[in-house]
Amino acid sequence: MVLRIGLTGGIGSGKTTVARLFEILGIPVYYADDAARRLMNTNEEIKTSIIKHFGKDAYLNGELNRKYLGGIVFADKKKLELLNSLTHPVTIKDAEEWMKKQTAPYVIKEAALLFESGSNENLDYVIGVYAPQHIRVKRVMDRDGLSVEEVMKRISRQLDEEEKMKRCDFVIVNNEEELVFPQVLALHEKFSKPLVS
Repeated sequence: MVLRIGLTGGIGSGKTTVARLFEILGIPVYYADDAARRLMNTNEEIKTSIIKHFGKDAYLNGELNRKYLGGIVFADKKKLELLNSLTHPVTIKDAEEWMKKQTAPYVIKEAALLFESGSNENLDYVIGVYAPQHIRVKRVMDRDGLSVEEVMKRISRQLDEEEKMKRCDFVIVNNEEELVFPQVLALHEKFSKPLVS
């Protein structure tokens, strides 16, 4: 059985960067957000549910209209919870099927809402990626061209960062002072060895 490791952190913490480092080391990574987007475009059950709850404008020429949908869900917590309730179960199932096909010593599932979705329950360990809030806000503003208010609104929709890190088995600090790769390498060595029960 392949060891299943979750990788999570708040928006702008550097989860994707850390995930790419694991990939460089030859570890398969399942990107839950990318998978959810793919499934929202290809899974007829999800598409039908999204159109039913968010209207036909949720799709433009058969493709998910992310700007339209984002405008709705990031302005209304209940709508975001509704969208997550439609996409999380299908994405979790897709990740489970993907993990069963892998042959590496361990696999990584990268997901912002690992605890919020309950998908951490199917994992052996969870790694948190931590960065102070001011760094996260600046990264997201630079990356997505959002205002401070828009970034803070998105942060407020996620589990409190300190609480999230407390729930993790391991934490990688990505504060622009400590080197990230040695932290990744240490965990890689740990997970690559057969674990003694």
